Amino acid sequence: MKKDFLSILDLTTADLKRCLDVAAEFKRGRAERQGAPTASLLAGQHVALLFDKPSLRTRATFEIAVRELGGEIINPTVDETLAKRETMADVARNLERWVAAAIIRTFKQERLVEAACATTRLRIINALSDTEHPCQALADMMTLREHWGTLAGRVLTFVGDGNNVATSLVQASAMLGVRIRVASPDGYGLSDRVVDEAIGRNASASVEQFIDPHKAVSGADAVYTDAWTSMGQENESRLRQNTFFPYQANAELMAKAKPGALFLHCLPAHRGEEVTDEVIEAPTSVVFDQAENRLHTEKALLTMLLTE
Repeated sequence: MKKDFLSILDLTTADLKRCLDVAAEFKRGRAERQGAPTASLLAGQHVALLFDKPSLRTRATFEIAVRELGGEIINPTVDETLAKRETMADVARNLERWVAAAIIRTFKQERLVEAACATTRLRIINALSDTEHPCQALADMMTLREHWGTLAGRVLTFVGDGNNVATSLVQASAMLGVRIRVASPDGYGLSDRVVDEAIGRNASASVEQFIDPHKAVSGADAVYTDAWTSMGQENESRLRQNTFFPYQANAELMAKAKPGALFLHCLPAHRGEEVTDEVIEAPTSVVFDQAENRLHTEKALLTMLLTE
């Protein structure tokens, strides 16, 4: 594996599949707790959490993951890190002397790249940027594999903004053979670069973009949505609510998918906006499976980066 995990594309397809396999093993063995053979994998190692954005799932799961692997967590404040008082490169070069990895949740992807390029030993993990959300995509693929058994050939439709979540989802889907569709209003879709890079990792990948959400969902095995307004876009909230309302995941939209189609959301959900209560509370909703699987995939990722 590469030193850092800034993008799903930092993994080979073999790495990605192995990460999901290791995560499944962690999930099966979690009941053993301190008796698990993995409980001391990170013994003597420290991991820094550098969070520029609020978080429930990412912070909780990474803290638990590090501790259940026997490592220690440090939580410097935002003002002490992330280029508030000194450059990101200098922050990373300091941390490299003390900790094994820095898990960074921030706005610009360039901050992650700067930290990664400034160090030779410090592992940088992208816990979310404006550009990509690779840790979420790992949990998404694990969840789908649990429910489907195999991923190749399945149809997954993402409805909404072509944002960081959609980018990482498309990358992972293309690599694992999931037929991915993305439905977005005109001007809000994925860039050609994102699509081309994803297809470049798998010549047989199927990545389609739609304007009409109902066509995109037709016959899909699963439907995925996310908030219409991401952090940092609050001033666009009213415009986005009007623009994206036809893309709401509601009973009418889900009826276009296959019977029993799964519903996914990375959370937090804005109920009544991008998704209705009827859909997110349906028996086919797997949103809390996704949230749980963040823990197991992050444990697998930490193990692959820090112990191999």
